[in-house]
Amino acid sequence: MYTAHLDTFARDHLPPPESHPDYLFDLPELRFPERLNCATELLDRAVREGRGDRPCVSAPGGPRWTYAELQGQADRIAHVLVKDCGLVPGNRVLLRSANKPMLVACWFAVMKTGGIAVATMPMLRAKELKQIVEKGQVDFALCDQALRGELETLLPVTPVLQRIVCFGDPTPDGLEALMARHDAPFTNVDTAADDTCLLAFTSGTTGQPKATMHFHRDVMASCVCFPPHVLRANESDVFIGSPPLAFTFGLGGLTLFPMHVGASTVLLEKAGPNELLEALVAHKATVLFTAPTSYRAMAPQAKERRIGVRDGGVLRKCVSAGEVLPAATRLLWREATGIELIDGIGATEMLHIFISADEAEARPGATGKAIPGYRARVVDDDGNELPPGTIGKLAVQGPTGCRYLDDVRQGSYVRDGWNYTGDAYLMDADGYFHYQSRTDDMIISAGYNIAAPEVEEALLGHAAVAECAVIGVPDEERGQIVKAYVVLRPGHAAGEATTKALQDFVKATVAPYKYPRAIEFREALPRTETGKLQRFRLRG
Repeated sequence: MYTAHLDTFARDHLPPPESHPDYLFDLPELRFPERLNCATELLDRAVREGRGDRPCVSAPGGPRWTYAELQGQADRIAHVLVKDCGLVPGNRVLLRSANKPMLVACWFAVMKTGGIAVATMPMLRAKELKQIVEKGQVDFALCDQALRGELETLLPVTPVLQRIVCFGDPTPDGLEALMARHDAPFTNVDTAADDTCLLAFTSGTTGQPKATMHFHRDVMASCVCFPPHVLRANESDVFIGSPPLAFTFGLGGLTLFPMHVGASTVLLEKAGPNELLEALVAHKATVLFTAPTSYRAMAPQAKERRIGVRDGGVLRKCVSAGEVLPAATRLLWREATGIELIDGIGATEMLHIFISADEAEARPGATGKAIPGYRARVVDDDGNELPPGTIGKLAVQGPTGCRYLDDVRQGSYVRDGWNYTGDAYLMDADGYFHYQSRTDDMIISAGYNIAAPEVEEALLGHAAVAECAVIGVPDEERGQIVKAYVVLRPGHAAGEATTKALQDFVKATVAPYKYPRAIEFREALPRTETGKLQRFRLRG
């Protein structure tokens, strides 16, 4: 089979064909040609068809690029990757930055070269970055100068990482200086539709990250399923939101989807509820992507500032994903803005949303129905479909699906051609899917997936901790929070000072959003006679 990859690492480490899910390409728009480059389709096509002067991507106080200007930036970076770094198609390129236009340019540059983008969240520490570099055998990195510190510590200990180039670096070795040497247009590599272009890392319940492998055709499939059938944005829209581009939720909602329809996007380095609302108003954004936590926090001010079209504002579309959307939050936002939230469930393994409902079809408490291009069902432990009203495991099929990079966990996510997302759902008589819980030990807090063992390992690195156990507990604001049960070593006293010391230690060891917001000190942890931890007793 044809591949443009000269470095065949990704193709060599795909799961065996028999362990892939069944793919659905029933929609005419999903019948892609054998050769496809998503940068050609999303960026170069817009310029070629006369939309180069349209606004594309901007940032508060930062650049405001048209489609043609973004293409020029991406072409220059592509030349840097190939001519200065020596990239060949199939090489992996780690991207490390907050949401910025330059990050989008870097992403498209990697696509143009036939490379594989490995986007990482800005909050990740050296320990987590090392796992990603080693798992993905990352060759190069494009990094924001402000975030180079944690990454540079890897150079002596990860020989596979050949070079780090930073943007915002004023030296002759900085990305901008290297880009200035290259003015010619870049000829995109003629990639296969099933060449891997993206390694998206997701937390595993064991604490070991998993790399999900997505093809050029997957990127385009995500653009022709949820957006036209549920979101229905258009070229006059201005997108904005909070999810990092390293999350596939953010990549789709803040880059792929707006560019597919010729719209523009506003990227925010900091997107807490206050910053998000201020930027939304200042940039006259019309489409918003964020998590239920943010909608709940923004609702009071959103009502006062009359941001919805009902009240004379311009905001008209709001998408919620990343965690379960409570019916009370849906109601709160609708009362504040007049806008019905578009809820959805997606997965890094599936790339983006596969169950949702538009504003007219939305129902409180329900995520929605399988979107066009996908099908979903609720099954028992043996994979048998359950009748409506019965709680079971969610199984999904569509044009995208789980492909873990060289990981035995492929067999637990994909069974009998179906993707098992790890969620418990019930489907009602009308075909709407209602979320119940996770079927694994993943903690989902404010849209972030957090593995309990990873937090436990971080805590155990502190001299005061003898034993610990971590679980997720319900929280009205964040859905869940991380709670740690800690047994201290002799000579260490429980109290606020120790709690803060442990929290700060975890923040310095792993990404800060993973730290335990609650810590309870105990004399012992519940265990079986064989010494196995009984987490269910902590939850009870």
